[in-house]
Amino acid sequence: MIMNIIYGIIALSLLILVHELGHFLVARLVNVKVLTFSLGFGKKLFRFKKGETEYALSLVPLGGYVKLLGESPDEEVQEEDIPRSYAHKPPFLKILIAFSGPFFNLIFAALLFYVVFASGYSVLSTKVGGVEKAYPAYEAGIREGDVIVNIEGREIDEWSDIMETMMDARPGPLRFTVNRNGSLMDVTIAPKETESKNIFGETIKRRVIGITASSEMIPKRDTLTVATTKAFYQTYNLSRITVLGIVKLVMGSISPKNVGGPLLILQVAGKQAKEGVTSLIYFVAIISINLGIVNLLPIPVLDGGHILFHLIEIVTRRRMSQRWVDVAQKIGMGILVAVMVLAFFNDIMRIFVGK
Repeated sequence: MIMNIIYGIIALSLLILVHELGHFLVARLVNVKVLTFSLGFGKKLFRFKKGETEYALSLVPLGGYVKLLGESPDEEVQEEDIPRSYAHKPPFLKILIAFSGPFFNLIFAALLFYVVFASGYSVLSTKVGGVEKAYPAYEAGIREGDVIVNIEGREIDEWSDIMETMMDARPGPLRFTVNRNGSLMDVTIAPKETESKNIFGETIKRRVIGITASSEMIPKRDTLTVATTKAFYQTYNLSRITVLGIVKLVMGSISPKNVGGPLLILQVAGKQAKEGVTSLIYFVAIISINLGIVNLLPIPVLDGGHILFHLIEIVTRRRMSQRWVDVAQKIGMGILVAVMVLAFFNDIMRIFVGK
């Protein structure tokens, strides 16, 4: 349990560092003075100043912040510092600063995926672990231990290729080439269409033949070009799924019980670390995507809320009233607190009750 917490805190701290580093670097790039760069909230346990910026490690590790000159509405800015004040920058530069944190999380996720794909990972082999009777594969003669090497002329390297190939193939019977004890044989199988639930609880149609994978794993390592392409595609695909999941959660298609928080991250990070460095890196990449997407939501106090305010300023050509900003931020904080309470409740139920 202690190691789970340690791995989880390290993972969260790294992702927060990347997020805040995005804000910090872009703020410096557009000539906004950075007063403080803190990893964590609350009391500062360790601090030092380099140049014009104070760097700090604070008590509560679940967060961080970059304090910019002129960011607070009641902050007094010296006349000579006005050109470097956040408040006096045009709205499109403020949007750039706000967007940079989530963007760095997405880029960091792509980098982690690249490390996984380029350094080597394990996938399920195409060896059949089980065959269900009365299903097309059994009737065609497929048996446990057979290795599927080809479907309709397409080479099959790993188990996921079987599912993808059957989904993409033309309707009707398909030609499978299998390796049985060193001998190749061709069989024709007509996939059966069934209904099942996807990760969002929606009913979808799938083509199945009634086989399950064995537990055999095979090593795989992609070339630099393939690893780069797969890394960016994986980041895009998981970002899309995350956005879709949030939308369906708001619409009520997904149960609020699926919401997780820091305790779940600590728990899962520890488990992934036990499975190996590759599993932990992959998990951290997924959390980095979630952190980036959630921060882009148009909720006041999040980066997306700041972006929304500045977009309104661009469209209306005038700055929003501070009174309205304060009201919106209180509402946004209320929403975040409610979500965090729900997340902690769900985490506790999973850990201690097993639900």
